[in-house]
Amino acid sequence: MLGVSFAVYAIDRRGRGASGDAEGSYSIKREFEDVAAITETLAADAGGPVDVFGHSYGGRCALGAALLTDAIRRVISYEGAPTPPGSSYHPPGIEDRLGQRLAAGDRDGALSMFLSEVVGMGALDLAAYQADPIWPTRAAAAGTILRELEAEADPAASLDRLGAVRQPVLQLLGGESLPVFGNATFALDERLADGHIVVIDGARHAAHHTHPDKVVRAAQAFLT
Repeated sequence: MLGVSFAVYAIDRRGRGASGDAEGSYSIKREFEDVAAITETLAADAGGPVDVFGHSYGGRCALGAALLTDAIRRVISYEGAPTPPGSSYHPPGIEDRLGQRLAAGDRDGALSMFLSEVVGMGALDLAAYQADPIWPTRAAAAGTILRELEAEADPAASLDRLGAVRQPVLQLLGGESLPVFGNATFALDERLADGHIVVIDGARHAAHHTHPDKVVRAAQAFLT
């Protein structure tokens, strides 16, 4: 729906869709560089800086990219903030349990476990997501979950580092999301030079699926 008012370009991040994956060790910093490079190309074509919208880990990548280039004018991040010291998105033992599912080739099971235990998605929302046509594409990329959980500890993606973003940032937060998402969102907002928060009432971590109209309205208001 954002495409009605804006030119929208979707990025297949590393290990997803048509992008394939890079050889060697993974680093979230490379993802920051990827987003920065794409925005610089788009900005050159558009004749000026562009806006970036990222969900969850994608929001974190958008924030990291904003530190690297002036081609990004504004950032929208849906629950992409790192957690404050002493808190974590990771339930105890989640890495081992996910690793076992992935080792067994059960990508659907690994994604379901991640969404229920880390994201906090309820049974009804999970069932609806599993019935969504996007599910097979998302499950195919489940192999990236573990490395992304590990990358959350990278200093390049820390709260203080991403809090140094100077561009205007809108953080979207689900009103029914797990408390840790709110804690992280407000902690990052305190550090940003020009931060804004909009709470999507009734939503959790996947409001772009469950409450798309509210997400689009919040994004349009910020961008216009």
